[in-house]
Amino acid sequence: MTNQTSIYVGIDISKDHLDVYIDQTAQTFRVTNTQDGVESLIKQLQPLRIERVVLEATGGLERLVVSHLCAADISVSLANPRRVRAYGISLGRAKTDALDAKLLAEFGRSAQLAPSLILDPSSQELVDMVRRRRQLVEMRVAESNRLSRAAKAIQADIQAHIEQLSARIEALENSIEQRVAQPYWQQRRKILTSFKGVGPVTASVCLSELPELGQLSAKEIARLVGVAPMNRDSGQFRGHRMIEGGRAHVRSALYMAALVASRRNPVIRDFYTQLVNRGKKKKVALVACMRKILVILNAMIRDNTCWIEPTPEQV
Repeated sequence: MTNQTSIYVGIDISKDHLDVYIDQTAQTFRVTNTQDGVESLIKQLQPLRIERVVLEATGGLERLVVSHLCAADISVSLANPRRVRAYGISLGRAKTDALDAKLLAEFGRSAQLAPSLILDPSSQELVDMVRRRRQLVEMRVAESNRLSRAAKAIQADIQAHIEQLSARIEALENSIEQRVAQPYWQQRRKILTSFKGVGPVTASVCLSELPELGQLSAKEIARLVGVAPMNRDSGQFRGHRMIEGGRAHVRSALYMAALVASRRNPVIRDFYTQLVNRGKKKKVALVACMRKILVILNAMIRDNTCWIEPTPEQV
């Protein structure tokens, strides 16, 4: 049970300011989301016995305050916005900025959130590079779709843009390759790509978007990524199991890995075949393969061990 004398702080983040709520004193205040504003916030928090500072992952706006909190040795939890929203709805709360900060503190205490793993600057740069590559690939797919139905007068322009995007993607991939060539990343990548079905792109996504890999249990890592089946039962009704939340980009990479592994990796291929033969839908079987792959990769990173191809007798 959470100690009620401990302090939870909620911070609602926007581009220009931070709204802060301290639960034990019900104090609220606002500072600017700038170097000076964050330093002022740290000075006000340091004398307090803080159990956790809770804020939502906002896609980058939180980086300044998180880095300063970590430097000040103040524990931080990045909350899943969907879970916070669901918690607020369960309490019948309205949405205002001041209330959001309070809601985050209350959610952190209620959920007893663990401290988040905060990336160092070098690791964060790798995350940004992998995400930018994904953005460019999505732009190229969109342009390719336009090309197929574009008027002849603009086809050359679209094609030129596709070629430009391809060149930028290649350059970014080269930069990512150089980054992961460092010994720490190289060893982890070697481990991941030893598993038949996991290629360089999937490995880069896992390394950048899932730094917790190897540090959590099988259930915890599956829940974090969002490949743990959720019940949809009510009374005597038994709904379909579903997956939701978590880290969508990691799931997308695991889906591609499962497609390959269900054909080429004997362990995953046999697992997939068994599920389909038992009447599972192919997509459901693939999701189960995603979870199995994730759990295997998690264990491999934890044990610092490459994949060993089983013999036919072992399979």
